[in-house]
Amino acid sequence: MECRVGCAACCIAISISSAIPGMPNGKPAGIRCVQLTEDNRCRLFGKKERPKICVSFTPSIEICGSSAEEAYINLERLENMTKHP
Repeated sequence: MECRVGCAACCIAISISSAIPGMPNGKPAGIRCVQLTEDNRCRLFGKKERPKICVSFTPSIEICGSSAEEAYINLERLENMTKHP
């Protein structure tokens, strides 16, 4: 599966604990990554500054669902499961 252009659910819904340029302490869940453009594209895509966790994320139907809205729901659920096992 390919990422949906403009979805950005993984760049907003989940927390990222590693440093991101412009967010040295990472990114809390529900907060938009500062590296997203207005049309929800990653400014760091393909660059060495992009966090390894972002590079290693693989979109899948189980996580991303069939729409951006479904991706947000699935990722928020996953985030909550990791915070409250």
